[in-house]
Amino acid sequence: MDEAVDVAARVAVRLGAIPGVVAVVLGGSRARGAGHPDSDVDLGIYYEPESPPDLAALRALARELCAGGAEGDVAPLARELHTSAAEDVVTPPGAWGPWINGGAWLEIGGHRVDWLYRDLARVRRVIAECRAGQVTCDYQPGHPHGFLSANYVADIHDCRPLFDPEGALAPLKALVTPYPPALRRALLERFLWEAGFAIDTARKAGRRGDVFYVSGCLFRAAACLVQALFALNERYLSNEKGALPRTRSLSRCPQGFADRVEATLAAPGEGAEALLASLGRMEAIALEVRDLCRRDGPSC
Repeated sequence: MDEAVDVAARVAVRLGAIPGVVAVVLGGSRARGAGHPDSDVDLGIYYEPESPPDLAALRALARELCAGGAEGDVAPLARELHTSAAEDVVTPPGAWGPWINGGAWLEIGGHRVDWLYRDLARVRRVIAECRAGQVTCDYQPGHPHGFLSANYVADIHDCRPLFDPEGALAPLKALVTPYPPALRRALLERFLWEAGFAIDTARKAGRRGDVFYVSGCLFRAAACLVQALFALNERYLSNEKGALPRTRSLSRCPQGFADRVEATLAAPGEGAEALLASLGRMEAIALEVRDLCRRDGPSC
């Protein structure tokens, strides 16, 4: 077993003993089998909102694992950014916002281990909404494109349960396999439109040489196209990190998509002529994605 995954399994058992913890899962790239040696170990902690995990017990376990239960110490960044008055790095539910709604950033046994709370009632509600084609996107630090409600669906699909004695996650996994047709249609319609809108609205700023605005619109358009391609291929996407290289594994994707997008984002240019040329390249890519959708997906 991979050392980091072994650490995750051992920590999950300890988390599962804490009152209020319903399930613990391995998430992120490591759950998909695509982690790198330096990838974080993401542990989702699922709970019912009327009975959240015992915060004091979570904090006690974090102190033990980081100081005495394994080699290493609490990550300095976590201590700086997410401490309470008692200098605890484990937050109460809701401390990081409504979507990534709390947890901890720790270092355990030489591995960066993130605890991420998940409200089961909200997860169930979001899965039902996404299956009906209702998707939201909200501002969230760490997600430059925004946090899509469909990320919860991706998390459930990709996760590897490490502790789930009552089988709370199996029915949810069953709801997201196969990929819901209404979700596919909603993501395609929304993000193909938004990609084109981002490019169109950037042209005036491009003629003025506004690098800041145009660069933001180019990223926004690219992120929308990535979302559309994953939906077209009925593949889940839960995070912008690593999303562009992952398009290389999609069967339905414009030729050279990742390389062309990367080249455009890497050097959008300076001055009107260069910025407008970058927008033209992104528009050409967007049209190719739209053509793929018209051939292989629902009406767009």
